[in-house]
Amino acid sequence: MAQVLEFKLPDLGEGLTEAEIVRWLVEVGDVVAIDQPVVEVETAKAMVEVPCPYGGVVTARFGEEGTELPVGAPLITVAVGERPATGAGSEGSGNVLVGYGTSEAPARRRRVRQERPVSGASATAGQAGTARAVNGRADAAATPVNARAAGPAPVNAQAGGPTTVDRQPDGPAPMVNGQGDGLATEDGPVPVISPLVRRLARQNGLDLRELTGSGPDGLILRADVEYALRAAGQGATAAPAAEPHPRMPQASAPQPSVASTAAPGEVRTPLKGIRGAVADKLARSRREIPDATCWVDADATELMRARTAMNAAGGPKISLLALLARICTAALARFPELNSTVDAEAREIVRFGHVHLGFAAQTDRGLVVPVVRDAHARDAESLTAEFARLTEAGRTGALTPGELTGGTFTLNNYGVFGVDGSTPIINHPEAAMLGVGRIVPKPWVHEGELAVRQVVQLSLTFDHRVCDGGVAGGFLRYVADCVEQPAVLLRTL
Repeated sequence: MAQVLEFKLPDLGEGLTEAEIVRWLVEVGDVVAIDQPVVEVETAKAMVEVPCPYGGVVTARFGEEGTELPVGAPLITVAVGERPATGAGSEGSGNVLVGYGTSEAPARRRRVRQERPVSGASATAGQAGTARAVNGRADAAATPVNARAAGPAPVNAQAGGPTTVDRQPDGPAPMVNGQGDGLATEDGPVPVISPLVRRLARQNGLDLRELTGSGPDGLILRADVEYALRAAGQGATAAPAAEPHPRMPQASAPQPSVASTAAPGEVRTPLKGIRGAVADKLARSRREIPDATCWVDADATELMRARTAMNAAGGPKISLLALLARICTAALARFPELNSTVDAEAREIVRFGHVHLGFAAQTDRGLVVPVVRDAHARDAESLTAEFARLTEAGRTGALTPGELTGGTFTLNNYGVFGVDGSTPIINHPEAAMLGVGRIVPKPWVHEGELAVRQVVQLSLTFDHRVCDGGVAGGFLRYVADCVEQPAVLLRTL
């Protein structure tokens, strides 16, 4: 007899507590192999394909596309066969992602739950004892979304019989968004997920059973409740933030405390996903880091000529960003105070022995900062190739959380937007960021005479806790010298 194992959303690293389902890669009834990706999710940092550590037949999926799930919430259940720990195709895969692995499968026991009859004379035997789950959430007698009576030992496959799901002892029931069970009635659960929606309806005396939801599969949204209240001539009483569910980790962003209703002509966009993560990080940087900015104009004519000569010599083309990165790493070797972070709790400055160079990249999904690992140990060709790889991954949404975190210094080439200068916000928790404007022909005094030269503005924003203006000015001046005379770099090769 097959054993049905539940695979939960794993910890995707870097403190992420939730992810949004973007696309299911398998259907109920599909046969999956160990470590086969089963769902594509979007975190606050990246798009990630999540592999399942079990091999077998998918018996249920939890959550529709567009649903946000907390870490630890069920994703799918898989029927893996009689001996999942040692049988063919059912061995564990180990730690595929942070937070889960099955090389040593925990002891499990089979839990049988009593079923509840569905009211109404038209209920069929196959429907008896099951209540439809909304977006993958279920109470003690609910059926997961997309569960069907197919494949070995599917969930709720027995007509009128008990529902059997293998769980870890005392494991929590399936949930969505970290919330508890929905509003269960004698006619089944009311299709509502958010506790804010339930509380808003309760405080205004609105019976959710009388509403028809506008969300997927009739899901009742806050907008539905607010519309019903307006139609009834009531003003919506603001619903307070939901109380944390004791079983599931909570997202770092607070729940809204007031009803959000767009006035005519307004467009409201939720601050979530990458946009929300960027907003939180920028706000934290401004709140915690006493930053200062200095800038200088530099004659980039010789740097552009050097790049032209490199590319004319054959071999892979060298990008301008790679040359600027090479200059940055050389400058950080001379001024290591800027390649650091501040441990506020310990009241210590932590100086790094490596340079993991982040670079700002604008994508259709918003601003991302991929990180080039060990940039100090790379030459111009290697930097060019890595910038190209990470940029393409950013455009396609294929960057992993590991490629978006761990930076020690950031290079921001805002010149690609056709602007000359900026005062960039430091990429928290780093200590500095170098900004590069556009390179344009300008009048410039060269060798005592007025000439048209390729001029660029460089700006450095730095954490004033790690150094004073002398260090920051010295760093920026060295960068400008290397831009104006690339041969200066030969002293450090």
